[in-house]
Amino acid sequence: MVDKPHFLPTTPRGMWYRSTALIRLREMTGEPDIIPAHRLDRATAGVLVFVRDRRCRGKYQMLFQNRQVHKEYECLSPAKPLKQPRFGTVKPLNPPSVFPLLRSSRILKHRGILQACEERGSVNAKTIVDLATEQPLEQTQGGYRKYSLRPLTGKTHQLRVHMNSMGIPIKYDNLYPSLRDDAKDDFGKPLALVARSLSFIDPVSKKEQHFISRIPLSLT
Repeated sequence: MVDKPHFLPTTPRGMWYRSTALIRLREMTGEPDIIPAHRLDRATAGVLVFVRDRRCRGKYQMLFQNRQVHKEYECLSPAKPLKQPRFGTVKPLNPPSVFPLLRSSRILKHRGILQACEERGSVNAKTIVDLATEQPLEQTQGGYRKYSLRPLTGKTHQLRVHMNSMGIPIKYDNLYPSLRDDAKDDFGKPLALVARSLSFIDPVSKKEQHFISRIPLSLT
């Protein structure tokens, strides 16, 4: 497991080769067979699992493909009432409380377009959204609050699209609600989204594994 920082791609793509989590890890360990079991967006930081033994690659990759991994993310988004999304549904899971809620919609990512979009049609993306457990409901800082996100599916930019569609886009998101054509990465303003934890039953040892990211995401 590695704790991937913001702005670092998981694997080589386009202009990034050596400055990727995969190549850096291979060079650090001298193990050219290392491969990721899953991926995180370049803008997202947090827990990332790699496999060292090529004989076990399929077992770990199938855990993620078959949704047998419990994933939790944290983000900073505006502390304000939710708006009704244009597409899909918002269903409180503990009414009359707003949170936790289940956000469901159809998300599509078209080749050559940076943003994913929501459309009418059968649901293919589901996210449980809640307030972070360690903060009281009224705790905010600069108009932002910490949220806990649990994706039940794995569509491209799913968490960013779902939060934006409810009127609470993730802080410092340069794609949603609108595309910012920044010439350079602003390392002082990383996307306020961290893959905070992963849990699963190890397919080899059969023991429960639980990994937690130490990358800070603080309101202060």
